[in-house]
Amino acid sequence: MKENPVLIIAGPTASGKSSLAIEMAKSDNGVVINCDSMQIYKGIPIIAATPSEKEKQEAEHRLYELYDCAKRGNVVEWLDLAVKEIKSLWAEKRLPVVVGGTGLYIDALLNGCTPIPEVPEEIRQRIHQQLLKEGLPKMYEYLQKIDEEIAAKISASDKTRIMRAIEIYEFTGKKVSEWYKMPLKKKLAEANFLTVKIVPSLEEIEQRCRQRLDKMVYELGALQEITGLLKMNLSEDLPAMKALGVPELSRFIKGETSLEEALEEAKLHTRQYAKRQRTWLRNRLKADIVFENSYQGQPEYSELINKALNA
Repeated sequence: MKENPVLIIAGPTASGKSSLAIEMAKSDNGVVINCDSMQIYKGIPIIAATPSEKEKQEAEHRLYELYDCAKRGNVVEWLDLAVKEIKSLWAEKRLPVVVGGTGLYIDALLNGCTPIPEVPEEIRQRIHQQLLKEGLPKMYEYLQKIDEEIAAKISASDKTRIMRAIEIYEFTGKKVSEWYKMPLKKKLAEANFLTVKIVPSLEEIEQRCRQRLDKMVYELGALQEITGLLKMNLSEDLPAMKALGVPELSRFIKGETSLEEALEEAKLHTRQYAKRQRTWLRNRLKADIVFENSYQGQPEYSELINKALNA
C-alpha cells in the first residue's frame, strides 16, 4: 500500500456505500470516517441512516453523531476534523476509509476549500434576530447592497444562503464573492487518494430509497425520532431540521397531512436528492473505480479496491 493512503467511497443515498466502507475497513485495518452532512448530528440516527451499533462494532467509525441538532455543522469544520483523524490513522499505519454522499465535503477533502473563517455563534444569532424582525425580503435587499455579485447567484427565497452570505460579511468585512475568488486551501496535499464511486441507475436508487423510507417509518421508529426532534422547538432552518424526511413527516405528526401523503412527499424529495447526488458524482467526481450497481455484498467490489490499494 502506498504511503499516506486515503480510500474515499462516494455514492448517492441508499447505494450501499456504508456497507462497502465497513467491508474495506475490516479487510484493511481501516477506520470508517463519516463524510455525510446529516450523520454528524445526534438524535436522528434513523432518519439520517447513521450506522447502527452493530455496524459500529464490525469496524471503528469516527466523526458520526458529533453535534446536537441545535448546531449548524459546516464543511470547514468537518474538513479540519477529518484531516486530524486521517493523519492520526496514518501514524497508526491504519487505512482511513472516508464514506458519504455530501459532494461539498468530498470536493473539499480532495481539492481544498475557500478559506472562509468560522462565523461566531453570537453573530449568527444577531443576524437571525434581524431576520425575524425585518423578514427575508429585507435581508435579501441588504445582501444586494453589500454584495451584488453573490446576490445575483442566490434566489431571493434561499434563506440559508442569504443568511450565510450576510453572516460572513458581517464577521469578516469581506464579501462572499471576494472570498470565492481566493485560491482553494488544500489540507491534505500529501495524501494518496483512491476514489471509488457507486452510481446505480435512477430506477435502482428510487426503489431502494422507497424501501428504506418505508422501513424507517414502519419498522425502525422514525416517527418517534422526529417527534422527539420537534419537542426541542428548534429553528426550521437548522440543517438537522431539513434532513430528508423530517419536514414531510413533521407535517403528519402535527396533523397537517396523512401519513401516506407525507411519506410519498418524503420519497419524492429523497429521489430528487439522490438524482442530484448522482449527477454530481457523474459530472464532478473523477474516480479511480466506478461501480454501476449498488453494493449488496458483491466480493468483486472489495477485491477490485484491494487490488488498486496494493498496486
